[in-house]
Amino acid sequence: MRLNRTNWLATCFLIAGSIFLLFPLYMTLMLAIKNNQEIANGVLAFPKSFRWENFSMAAEKVDYWQKFRNSAVITVLTVTFTLFTNSFVAYAIKKNFELKFFKGLYFYFVSAMFVPFPIIMLPVVKLTSKFGLDNLYGLIVLYIVYGLSFNVLLYVGYLKSLPQELDEAARVDGATVWQTFWKIVFPLLAPINATVAIITTVWAWNDFLLPLIMLDQESQATLPLAQFIFQSKFGQDTNLAFASYLMAMAPMLIVYMLAQKWIISGVTRGAVK
Repeated sequence: MRLNRTNWLATCFLIAGSIFLLFPLYMTLMLAIKNNQEIANGVLAFPKSFRWENFSMAAEKVDYWQKFRNSAVITVLTVTFTLFTNSFVAYAIKKNFELKFFKGLYFYFVSAMFVPFPIIMLPVVKLTSKFGLDNLYGLIVLYIVYGLSFNVLLYVGYLKSLPQELDEAARVDGATVWQTFWKIVFPLLAPINATVAIITTVWAWNDFLLPLIMLDQESQATLPLAQFIFQSKFGQDTNLAFASYLMAMAPMLIVYMLAQKWIISGVTRGAVK
């Protein structure tokens, strides 16, 4: 019987990669729990005492909980409506893919991924301002629309892996297209829905450019915007700035750790018919 041997080369690469990825997080934590004098003496060294009060001071200066609420509202509503709308659009395209119109629509959505955002940035700002959408809800609409291209690509790939007989059986039983999608197809989209949800969550939570050009009221600012304002106003308080960065980063780290198996499963199954 052949014994399993450890692949030390692969193990060394994994250890090196882990250190490379964890080092920025370690550095952020060290900067967040020191005072400025300790940071000047040594960035990577452990502090003499852990200054956990940096987090409360940073939260107070950037009005963390209001910005957290804004980001949470944008993220939750964006993810919810993205899952419902984008999946149905993809289902309609896949169901009628043999028709020229829907095939063209599919390639139109995919091609939109190659259009750089700066090219359409100015028209977007003018149109949203004209229709009164330069606020949190207009931002949500834009996230849903901009995510459509990539999400349709994922959904169509995943839908092709589902048996065609499901639609045919539902049609024989007298189900409408709407009933077939919500009662049969949508529950089967759980893995790819988890993938789209986590990708959309990370994007909507961390995005900086779109809120910057869309929102002109400080009360509507998201966490990434708050970090920008914090850095400009309190640039000398490096410890407070990094404490604020860590607080903004923590929710996404938790979400990713809880959902990483769904991400891998959804991308793998969506890529193979």
